[in-house]
Amino acid sequence: MAGVAFEQSPAPALPRVPPWVLLAPILAFLAVLVAASLTVLRMSFGVSGNEWHAFTFRNYADLLDSYFLRSLWLTLKLAFQSMVCAVLLAVPVALAMARTESRLARRLLLAGVLLPLLVNLLLQGYGWLVMLGPAGMLNHVLLAAGVIRRPVQWLYRENGVLLGLIQTAFPLAVLPLASAMRAISRSYEEAAATLGATRWQTLRHIVLPLAMPGLVSGALLVFAYNASAFAVPLLLGGRRVAMLAVLVHDQVAPLLNWPAASASGVVLMAATLVVMSVSQRLVRGMQRMEESRS
Repeated sequence: MAGVAFEQSPAPALPRVPPWVLLAPILAFLAVLVAASLTVLRMSFGVSGNEWHAFTFRNYADLLDSYFLRSLWLTLKLAFQSMVCAVLLAVPVALAMARTESRLARRLLLAGVLLPLLVNLLLQGYGWLVMLGPAGMLNHVLLAAGVIRRPVQWLYRENGVLLGLIQTAFPLAVLPLASAMRAISRSYEEAAATLGATRWQTLRHIVLPLAMPGLVSGALLVFAYNASAFAVPLLLGGRRVAMLAVLVHDQVAPLLNWPAASASGVVLMAATLVVMSVSQRLVRGMQRMEESRS
């Protein structure tokens, strides 16, 4: 019976799953976001007390007030400043995360970077209140170092809000940049060193251009995140640093003026998208210029 061959029955074919079934969870989530955005957009054309039946452009016309325009400009300015500072601080940290050989050091760096995302924003805000107060740790350090002669007022100022925005959004700048740098082969750096390039020249002309997609992604994430920030500006700036999210909150909480708050939110979202789109176009234009020169 050794020469007898046994035929194996073919395995039953698995049922083919349509692609849309696999995308159903994310499509449902996006549908909720789109529905919420359309609801806010429709409410922005309503009237307080008659949001769904009235239709007017008065809410948008009221936004031409100088107070709102200053708030919008302040929001975009602080978001841009925090984006630049966060990216500059993220470059050495991302480079260390991408080039360190020790798994323990990499995990410790990752844990330190992710810490602001794991701690509640309110707790971080109260921590900054303790640090930036007149008798806080920052003023004690500056006084002990002889940098200042009397305590500096950080709270309820733009500088204090800027520090809070940079710290809370810092992980959003580091993680995409570190991922992009980790994908760069070290052979490029070794070739540059062989040709006599310094570390600064290698970083400037090789590493950063190759990691530009991650850098731009992190910068835009920081900008969008801080443009809509609410907890940090409210705690560290109060009503003296009236960013747009705080203004929207004031229109809803005490006044219950949902149409005006919705119009403010729509304008903030549109302004953020415009700035992000223009930034991406500028970066792409710069990359094309660099490629044409090379």
